[in-house]
Amino acid sequence: MSNVMKWDGHTHTKFCYHGNDAPSELYVDRAIELGFTRYTISEHPPLPANWVQDEKLMYELAMPSEELPLYMAYANSIKQQYEGKIDIVVGLELDYLQGALPFTEAIVERYQQQLEDVVYSVHYLPGKDGMYCVDFTADDFTANLLSYYGTMEKVVDEYYNHVEAAIAFASKLPMRKRIGHINLIEKFALKLPPIDEAQIRRRLTTLLPLLQQGNVGIDVNTAGLRVPSCGKPYVPEWFMQECMTMGIELVYGSDAHRPEHVGSGWDWFESQFNRS
Repeated sequence: MSNVMKWDGHTHTKFCYHGNDAPSELYVDRAIELGFTRYTISEHPPLPANWVQDEKLMYELAMPSEELPLYMAYANSIKQQYEGKIDIVVGLELDYLQGALPFTEAIVERYQQQLEDVVYSVHYLPGKDGMYCVDFTADDFTANLLSYYGTMEKVVDEYYNHVEAAIAFASKLPMRKRIGHINLIEKFALKLPPIDEAQIRRRLTTLLPLLQQGNVGIDVNTAGLRVPSCGKPYVPEWFMQECMTMGIELVYGSDAHRPEHVGSGWDWFESQFNRS
């Protein structure tokens, strides 16, 4: 057994329209049942109007602006409800929004007093006539990103350029922060042209000093284990070991979008701390 804190640092709620409408009590009760002592609620906040062009997808990606105060109140109510049973942390999974950083800054400023935890993620890249999700479908990725950049190498480079910019932004945030699923670009790895492992290693290695200097942690996101086209966590083992050596905070994240996801992949995460 390791002495690593049993903390699920990346979870969603009924305010996620591509998730599940289950009440948060079902998620938290499962976390308690599994022996977790800390649990971060980290929902997607609203996005700028027409951030992606597909209207139906836009609806599913994030809550509408008027719901953000309701979500914050909801997360705080769960925190109070479970006081003394489990440490509930109120957070958000903010997006790196190229060209729209003031949108995110306004959210942070408005909720700075309540916001204890930020998972900061890259979900979007500029592509054919606008912004596109790197994690929607393999077909969408091919049609709107791969065709736009021409090669996987160029898409992957652009993705990590965004991650670098995300670390620079996150380093200025006053609360605890970490980069979400740093290798989300691999979600459809088994359905797309191969990504050069050396390229990933090179780009991730250059991020290490930036994370360390910016006091930005890593969301060790195990959701990739549940995705058939990926089949592995979104953080490589060698990268975790480097983070440990450099004192970069590693926080397990189930990225639960339904109660039964809570705790999935924890054993793999914990095993990384027991390696000799």
